[in-house]
Order: sequence, then C-alpha cells, then structure tokens
Amino acid sequence: MSKSSVIRLHANDDVLIATQQLVPGNTVADESGADSVTVRDLIPNGHKMAAHDLKAGAPVRRYNQVIGFAKSDIQAGQHIHSHNLGMGDFERDYGIGEGANELPKVEHPATFRGYKRPNGKVGTRNYIAVISSVNCSATVTRAIARHFTPEVLAAFPNVDGVIALPHPEGCGINPNGEGMQMLRRTMVGFAKHPNFAGVLFVGLGCEQNQIAPIIEAIGQHEEGMLQQVIMQAEGGTAAAIRKGVALVEAMLPKANAYQREDASVSHLIVGLNCGGSDGYSGITANPALGGASDLLVRHGATTVLSETPEIYGAEHLLTRRAAKPEIAQKLIDRIAWWKDYCARTGGELDNNPSVGNKAGGLTTILEKSLGAVAKGGTSTLNGVYLFGEPIDAKGFVYMDTPGYDPVSATGQAAGGAQVICFTTGRGSAFGCAGVPTIKLATNNALFERMRDDMDVNCGDLIDGTPMTEISQRIFDAIIRYASGEKVRSEELGYGNDEFLPWRVSAVM
Repeated sequence: MSKSSVIRLHANDDVLIATQQLVPGNTVADESGADSVTVRDLIPNGHKMAAHDLKAGAPVRRYNQVIGFAKSDIQAGQHIHSHNLGMGDFERDYGIGEGANELPKVEHPATFRGYKRPNGKVGTRNYIAVISSVNCSATVTRAIARHFTPEVLAAFPNVDGVIALPHPEGCGINPNGEGMQMLRRTMVGFAKHPNFAGVLFVGLGCEQNQIAPIIEAIGQHEEGMLQQVIMQAEGGTAAAIRKGVALVEAMLPKANAYQREDASVSHLIVGLNCGGSDGYSGITANPALGGASDLLVRHGATTVLSETPEIYGAEHLLTRRAAKPEIAQKLIDRIAWWKDYCARTGGELDNNPSVGNKAGGLTTILEKSLGAVAKGGTSTLNGVYLFGEPIDAKGFVYMDTPGYDPVSATGQAAGGAQVICFTTGRGSAFGCAGVPTIKLATNNALFERMRDDMDVNCGDLIDGTPMTEISQRIFDAIIRYASGEKVRSEELGYGNDEFLPWRVSAVM
C-alpha cells in the first residue's frame, strides 16, 4: 500500500480514510486517482470522509460492509463520524460454511524452543503460579509470591519466576451458577496451563469457591506440583504464608529441571486480541495479524479470536467460514446470549466503542467489529468455545469473551493460549499473567511514542511495506518470543494485576 492522503479499502465503499489530517478546500483522491473529492471539513488522521453524497437513512459502507446509517444528508468531502452516522438494524447473510477455506499445510512446520510437559503440551514460559481461590486470600497469595525475589531464585535459572494471581471473585455468588462455572473453568485452565510448571492454590477456607472441587476437576498432575494452603486450617495469615513459601520451595527443583527444547509450532495456541483500537486497526495491524494467523494455521498451530461484543455486526463473516453448521450455530447462539445479557443489565452492544476508539476514528460497533474480525485471517472456523473452555481443536477457532482486555486475555489463557498477540492503535498497556503478550502497533506515530510498550510495528504498511512482509514479521516475532525472548510487558512487570476472571453473576 503506497502512501496517499486517503485510502479507499473497497471499490464499493462510501468513505475514504484519511492518512493525514485533511483541511477544507483541498482536493484529494485515492491511490487509483478516481473519485477526486474536495474536502469540506477538518478530517483528523484515521477518520472517515464521504466519498460521494449520501442521503439521510442510507447505509454507509466500509470494507464493502455496512458500518451504519446516515443520520442526515451528507455531502462528498464531509467528515463522517458520530454526529452524522448511527446504528441501524439490517439483515446479515450468515451463509453458513460457504466461505470455508482449508489452507494447505506446510511440509516442514517451523519450530520454537519450549518446555515439554509430561502431558504432551509445550510451554513458552516456566513459572510457578500462586492462585487465590477467593479475594479474601489475595494478600496471602501476594506475600507468598513476593518472597521469591530474583536473589532467592538465582539458584533456579530455568524458572522464570513465581507469580501471584489474585482476583476480586470467589464468594458472594450462586455456587452453582454460570459465574461460578466460569471462575472454576478459569482456575482449572490456569492450573493445567503448560506455562506453569507448578501451581499453589491459596484459600481462606469458608468461601463458596472451594479448592477441593477445583483440584478434582484438574485431575492427574505431576507429583508434588499441584498444592494448596487453607488460611483458616493453618491458623491464619502468617502461618499460611510460611506454609505456602515452603510448598513453593519444594516445587522449585523439579521446575528448574525443565529446559527449553525444540518443539513444533503445531503445539502453539495463539490468542488474537486487541485494545485501544483506532481507524487504522482494520487497515494495518488487524489484517496483518490475520495473515500471521493463516501462517500459523498452515504450520499446524491453533489461533483463537475472541471479544464477542467486538465482532457483533461482523459475525456473518465468521459463520460463512464455519467447518460445520453446528459451529456456526454456536457462534450465533453466543451473539443471542450477549443481546439478552445487555438487555438484562441495561446496556447496548453499541455502547462498546470507547472514547479513545472514537477519537481514533471509529464510530459504531459495526465498524469496529469489521476491523476486529480481520485478526482471524481467512482460514476455516473449526470451533467455538465458552469462556475458559479448554481448546482442543486445531486451526482457527473462536472463544466467547467480553471485549474488556484483561478479562478476554484471561479467558484465552485459561483455554490454553501460550502466546497472545495484541493489536492497539491508541496505546494499550497490557500484559497477561504468565503468557507473553506481543503488542502490535497499528501506526508509526504510536510505535515511536510508546516504544517501551510496543513489540512490533505494523504502521509502515501505510508507507508501502507489503502486507505479507508484516504478517511474516509477526509470525517471526511469535517464534522469537515463544522461545524465551521477553516481550515489553514482561520487562515492565505487567501481568499479576491483569488476571481477571469474568464476573457475570449477581454479587450478594
């Protein structure tokens, strides 16, 4: 894509995207030279301008898809945004399975350097996790992990660290309800995650989220590497901290015995996520990540798209790729669940675009979603999973999560993702606990401004770098970071406070 003052993403689009601030009176044209338009308003970088006149009520297209409806007559060259573009209902053509696209597999899959576990899974990190069963044990959880300073761990060079995973949940909710099921799935998923050589659960003792059922659900585990401490049974805070420290100390030699070995990329599950999206997200980083997703699928890996409120209005692009009708139906059912959920809680799915999203040029959830689904590439949709469910399919799959970054990433990690790729246009500062989170910048200005937080730049696509080159750049980064190189968020200490199970139940 060569540099131009505007971009037209599809010949049928009603909008041009500004690649620099446009001032009234100037005449601009897309790269083809067609449709010269005189700018009528100040158009910020990344925002939309009408390519031609639009009548009130007319559908407005970007990516050759409806992103909303004109609230009033719009003249060619005018700024299109929240003041004159709104939501509206329209029929989606689900076309179930019509676009299924089985990508050819490469003959010799790439490899990375990972930790091979006894159950056949491969970790990209080698941590010991200390996990709270309930918020009441969060202080003890943190204290146990805090004991294991770099100096204490110096004798165990193969251990990446001892990390605390406290959270605000675990009690005051229906013990048999949907929220508790999600919480326990999350706990089980993290306990079985290959990035954790050992896990210590810390409970208070009287909470609804009892540890015993979690241990039972985890099932067979490496001997000595799944432990628990109950504060009330130990005699209180100080005693529980001492007991917890001793249990982790006993795990360290066995955790340290693991060493990185060559493993096929087919062992990887890679989460596809985004946060702080802008007008460039659906042009640069998201489709480039989609290309990397296709590469991963061709190498036998699994990629996981999520954030259901941020695919609303674009779900038909995924159902068309479903391998089976029941997979498409499961996704349609999750959309229906979200509509009901929003109705029950007094919200709307179009509430999703944030202040930052809109400042960056995104107007409706339809527009945001159409850019977001590009992260999933083009390959067949092989599965749809509930929040935190173990991902057992190969290829491209979907997991139902909120759009809220820490909750979505927590669900993907609970499902088994050992790496997360996270696109951002506004500059999200985020890292998932124990799972390297690769930040992909959508524009050059962000990459330069927040170099301490960004891992890969995708903004040079606007300057002419081929999409395939950027997708390969992302693929190579995944291999590099999966093999042990630290991402920026790890160097900055992100993760512990970003562990956030999804709260759906009423708190009582």
